[in-house]
Amino acid sequence: MEQDVNITIIDREGVSHSIEAPTDMAMNLMEVVRSYELAPEGTIGICGGMAMCASCQCYVLSDTALPEKQDDEEAMLSEAFFVKDNSRLGCQIQITPEMEGLKVQLAPAE
Repeated sequence: MEQDVNITIIDREGVSHSIEAPTDMAMNLMEVVRSYELAPEGTIGICGGMAMCASCQCYVLSDTALPEKQDDEEAMLSEAFFVKDNSRLGCQIQITPEMEGLKVQLAPAE
């Protein structure tokens, strides 16, 4: 489908998954990870995508242009574990056509 973008997600076991993510369903990266079951249920998106838990933290590995971090995402990452310079919350990354080629790695759960 032309509304899908190709993204790569490296799960917490280090396995790389090349998937097609829909751009016409108003999904975010955390929801894509959940829908493809790339993390055990109950370990990602615990707060439901409200930028309040950092369970969907990921490391952006590609040069894909992403929207700037909002204050709530910055605040949550400042309290999270395993944060790196390229850390983002998956729930704050909307799947849009501009996400074509995005590559991320899920941060450790604990």
